[in-house]
Amino acid sequence: MTVLCLIEPDGGGVADVSLRAVTFARALSSAPVPDDPSSSPASPAPPAGSHGDEDRSSMYRRAGSGPPCGTSMRPEAGADVSAGPSGVAGAVEEVAGAAEEVAGAAEVAGGRAAPPVDGVAPPLDGVAPEVDGVAGATSGVVAVVFGAAGAVPVGDLGAYGVSDAYAVESPHLGGYAPQAWARALAGLAAELSASAVVAAGTDHGGEVMAHLGAITGLPVAANCVSADPAGAGTLRVVRHRWAGSLLEDAVLDASPALLTVAVDAVAAAEADAPVATGVHSYRPDVADADLVVRAAESAERSAGVSLATARVVVGGGRGVGGPDGFGVLEELAGLLGGVLGVSRVVTSEGWRPHKQQVGQTGTRISPELYLACGISGAIQHMAGCQSAKHIVAVNTDPDAPIIGHADYAVIGDLNQVIPALIAAIRARRAGS
Repeated sequence: MTVLCLIEPDGGGVADVSLRAVTFARALSSAPVPDDPSSSPASPAPPAGSHGDEDRSSMYRRAGSGPPCGTSMRPEAGADVSAGPSGVAGAVEEVAGAAEEVAGAAEVAGGRAAPPVDGVAPPLDGVAPEVDGVAGATSGVVAVVFGAAGAVPVGDLGAYGVSDAYAVESPHLGGYAPQAWARALAGLAAELSASAVVAAGTDHGGEVMAHLGAITGLPVAANCVSADPAGAGTLRVVRHRWAGSLLEDAVLDASPALLTVAVDAVAAAEADAPVATGVHSYRPDVADADLVVRAAESAERSAGVSLATARVVVGGGRGVGGPDGFGVLEELAGLLGGVLGVSRVVTSEGWRPHKQQVGQTGTRISPELYLACGISGAIQHMAGCQSAKHIVAVNTDPDAPIIGHADYAVIGDLNQVIPALIAAIRARRAGS
């Protein structure tokens, strides 16, 4: 089974959400396909009163243990920071150590070099990518990167078991053009006889796949948690609904299958053994109508990581107090190699731009570390950060909802806690 996977970049490598999508695609491509569709388990009957498509049966069920980030658990005790600045510094020492550990791991992951493979040379050394065409039928996961062949992150892709990557090159595809990207994916999927096309469930991934569905006339299954072959041209999928509070079991009868992967569906997992990634050049036929909507990336955006793909996010809410209070949070984010995120009320007050909002109506994030400062943790906000691997909350209210979701909680004034945390991290680095 050949599965195309759209790759979103992060600096010079692959965004973590795309590595998760590759892991998902790898499992799908290697799953056995039943010879007879009737050999697979019977499709679940739709609930009474449901309005499903005739060619798809589906069933809703509540996510038994909550979203895949884990069951909400209140920390045994928050840190007491009532003793003044010196007490704050002592209280945040454990948090500083945890933040340093997570940020250090993220930095190593973000700067991954091409893995050493015994007897195999790095993929682009002396090997010219194919031009003006497609290499032919292949199998497994095929990465699709929009950009020059020389910029394909072969180190990351090889570590995740991707043996083939296609660089979509065209003088007309500078920047982000969702319909043109979808047109290119449609052409490549047809030429490779792909069984499925997969993208991360990000803003870009969702938009491109929606265009691809419109171009091909095929349904798109969004925010998938798992997918398994149920017969020729049929997949049994489980996907998030209602911000992850419900799971839908469905049968997708379409070829190729078009899927987006929920950002917290699977952890990014390298292949058992790295492979050499062959890079091929693909030049799509793009019409002028496909280029009506184009977005050029700003120098500021291209110079750093995005909120959706950042491995460390420092969040600020109403408790920050106003637009002038975010400077210290930006300093901490910079120290940890991360970016700033905010709650909805912050953007509603005009303190920060909407592009920094984390939540159901903002950006959904999946960092290694989310440090939420002065954020109560409304359900809409938690829907956007529930896939963070580690959550650290700083709040004056021990009963704030976010405390129940945090791995660490510091109960105190962020105007004391954050400067002390910055000082503790700087001290640890100076002493190392």
